[in-house]
Amino acid sequence: MSNPIAKLVSGVFGKRGLAGGNVAPADKPLKLRAYDREDFAVVSAVLQDALVPVIDMAWLPEEQRFALVANRFRWERRAPAGDLPDQPAETGPRTDTESGADSGQLPETAADADARFEDAPLYERVHCGITFDRVEQVAYRGFSKDARGHVLELLAVVADDQGITVTFAGDAALRLQGANIVCHLEDLGEPWPTQWRPSHARADQDSQAGGQERAPDANRNGKHT
Repeated sequence: MSNPIAKLVSGVFGKRGLAGGNVAPADKPLKLRAYDREDFAVVSAVLQDALVPVIDMAWLPEEQRFALVANRFRWERRAPAGDLPDQPAETGPRTDTESGADSGQLPETAADADARFEDAPLYERVHCGITFDRVEQVAYRGFSKDARGHVLELLAVVADDQGITVTFAGDAALRLQGANIVCHLEDLGEPWPTQWRPSHARADQDSQAGGQERAPDANRNGKHT
């Protein structure tokens, strides 16, 4: 494993064997169980920037369970950031030397740029089922559980002594109250490719510009293309 998320998953859960979940290689579906703050820090890392349709959330009070299905970016499979096609454009005008005028090379054309984009490394997203057990109460902030067509962007999963807080973009949050909450996370089905990597810098700029949603769009199932 060559990236921090994969190492984090392996480091925390690998030492526990099955007690912490099944730690698969980065090219296999992820399956984890979380019991304490260290575990939930890993869950938070692998779910960062996941898309969660409100319609795919369910509170089952008789079972003391809260379940959701997320469309998560597979951070454990991410490519080097420098190879991304959606990196910010360089600042300032290019000089003749930079554009190739003095070296006899032709400036890059739109076709060249398209080819470079197509050759860029592919990333992956996958649907992921997450359940929280031993949940006694649920509270929502910044969104309604009845807003069935709304899709939330997950930022973090934070555990404390009284429960779990799941935060989303736009100052939305989900509070799961209960002692000793246990989380089960499992990838569902096959991942699909995407050339878009979540960009927090871009999200911050959009927020400052009036909260415009950043590309790419999500459909009703929260699926990036």
